[in-house]
Amino acid sequence: MILEAVMLQVKQGMEEEYEAAFYKASKIISSMKGYISHELQRCMEVKGKYLLLVKWESLEDHTVGFRQSIEYQAWKEQLHHFYDPFPIVEHFKSVNLS
Repeated sequence: MILEAVMLQVKQGMEEEYEAAFYKASKIISSMKGYISHELQRCMEVKGKYLLLVKWESLEDHTVGFRQSIEYQAWKEQLHHFYDPFPIVEHFKSVNLS
């Protein structure tokens, strides 16, 4: 399992509209092969700042399966115009500490 982590900055004054659009777009991502779960967190200190965490079965499920899909185009159309600056997406894997 991998964790996709994205810090999102939504344009000022568009937070409520963004959250409604994200709720609708969540149906897209949750239908994808390899998708496990996702959550969107709103920052308490910085207005318009969010943290998106998505769990995928594999890196390729996100980078190829989702990002190169027709569904991603709909995701992009619904959400990308809210971001400024455009977010950097990073992927993480659990560290085995035992």
